[in-house]
Amino acid sequence: MNATLAPIVEGQAETESVPILMRRILSQLGVHDVQIARPFRVKRNRVVREGELERAITQVVRDRPHVAAVIVILDSDDDCPAELGPRLLRRSAAATEKPVAVVLAHREFEAWFLGAKESLRGVRGIRRDAESPPNPEGIRGAKERLTQNMQGRRYLEVDDQPALAQALDIARAAQRCPSLDKLLRETLGLLQRIRADAGV
Repeated sequence: MNATLAPIVEGQAETESVPILMRRILSQLGVHDVQIARPFRVKRNRVVREGELERAITQVVRDRPHVAAVIVILDSDDDCPAELGPRLLRRSAAATEKPVAVVLAHREFEAWFLGAKESLRGVRGIRRDAESPPNPEGIRGAKERLTQNMQGRRYLEVDDQPALAQALDIARAAQRCPSLDKLLRETLGLLQRIRADAGV
């Protein structure tokens, strides 16, 4: 099967870190015949505008080879994920016949790192005694919290996010971060639809 899963993200850092995270998820699922495309970037303040997300999806499906499904991964920021997520999913599904999923990291992508901070000890300056907070997705300012856990430096999104995505204990973080658990479930669902569409 020659299939590609195409992410749409909002930030420069995510264009590097999301493929790392998604490839690790596919590997953990034992999937080796689906590729992750380089993410298509749409700024957060634009993606919520009517027509912008649709345009991005249309372009991704048209221009990326072998796209079998699209996954939109954004920060929810101060929006309610239960309201914004379904709205973006309806718009996404109207823009393509390909399977599509929308996952909103609750508040910030970095909350997922807080969810398994123990697995990041020693990575990019994270302290050796760093521990995950009880409710990582409830924290406002996850980036600042990561800085507080670094020795002698501050968290730099573009520099640090890919390395942390590579080291993160995904299973542990998903137990503490419902939105990351949703990413795992939505990815599995897209894979099942890709295989069904391919007759595999």
